[in-house]
Amino acid sequence: MTTAAIILCGGFLALIIVGMPFALAIAVACMLVVLFKGMEPAFLAAQLISGSQSFSLLAVPLFILAGGLMGAGGITTRLIGVANVLVRHFTGGLAMVVVVAATIFGSISGSAPATTAAVAAMMIPAMVAAGYDKAFATSICVSAGVLGPLLPPSIAFVIWGVIAEQSIPKLFLSGIVPGLTIAAGLLGICYFHARRNNLPREKRADLGEIATAVWDGKWALLSPFVVLGGIYGGIFTPTEAAAISCVYALVIGALVERKFTWGSLTASLGTAARTSSVVLSIVVVSAAFGVLVAQERVALNLATYLAEAIDQRWIMLAGINVAIFVLAAFMDEVAIMLILGPLLISLANQFGVDPIHFGSIIVTNVAIGMAAPPIGYCLFVGMAVSGLTLGQISRAIWPQIIVMLVVLFLTTYIPQFALVFVR
Repeated sequence: MTTAAIILCGGFLALIIVGMPFALAIAVACMLVVLFKGMEPAFLAAQLISGSQSFSLLAVPLFILAGGLMGAGGITTRLIGVANVLVRHFTGGLAMVVVVAATIFGSISGSAPATTAAVAAMMIPAMVAAGYDKAFATSICVSAGVLGPLLPPSIAFVIWGVIAEQSIPKLFLSGIVPGLTIAAGLLGICYFHARRNNLPREKRADLGEIATAVWDGKWALLSPFVVLGGIYGGIFTPTEAAAISCVYALVIGALVERKFTWGSLTASLGTAARTSSVVLSIVVVSAAFGVLVAQERVALNLATYLAEAIDQRWIMLAGINVAIFVLAAFMDEVAIMLILGPLLISLANQFGVDPIHFGSIIVTNVAIGMAAPPIGYCLFVGMAVSGLTLGQISRAIWPQIIVMLVVLFLTTYIPQFALVFVR
């Protein structure tokens, strides 16, 4: 490894250890290498501009904004109402409402934190009032948030599609079966938790109540069909679909639900701007990091070494899964994809892994990381809503993490599990 490579990688790790924000740590590490090699300082500025020029990246802030507008505009409330009348009468039905609502909302927002926040604010108090343990109620909301990055449209798949230069619509399709399988596993956990703790079942909704809830929620239920139908019908691109989602949420919230106030609208815009700035700042500075990594042949040399040291594809995939799961406990998921992307793609190419299948493996991994202790984004959303400590939620969420890891195993070693809708 060259001196510049050591400065680049070692400097980044050292800055992260001392607590510097990821985007700033990447930028400082890149600048140290630029100064060490005597390169033109304008190189970094040029790469920042280059990293922000992908049209597909516009989908990220737009989907984040769409999720916020849907919450503020009452669409989330309608979705929870529909889920409630459909599954509340089962054993563990109130917890199942969380999973069903998150499945529908995740297929609109594409964001794990947005999905968690959308269901947690309403469902945690309702579950606690019905006798559920507060830690379990929070943990099911946090784990259900993982469905956001897996079900199309997905912000994580958009980012990976840009990194790997793969078809974003195909990547979307590769997350459907893993996402729905995790949802089914979470429903099973809800059932057994309620049965073990003798929790009461809710009254079954009659046909009239179901019809009323579905009719009231028709605009919310129509949203995934508008967005995904437009993408796969060739009417608009994923980026344009994100813009359509924002317009749809704004129109329904303002003219149909009439929930928007000036305060809620500005709050949604502010939250989306802050979240987008964090994500996209990592994306743009990682462009310079990636160029320097390529110049120093770090990813290629390391991938070649690993390919020579490991002669079995299943061992390589297992190593990647373990590494990402461990890193996700301490690093931002977007940073993992952007920084390790070149290395991971080189390894996948060396072993002949289908690029769409590999994308599904990576995104399933980072989705799990959003709920995994100690720094998963969704955990902090759950803490903010419930008022519980990280330790309380972490102790309750491990059964859900195990379910997700089983799905990750299936996604990794049964390619058709992820690719069934792709081909």
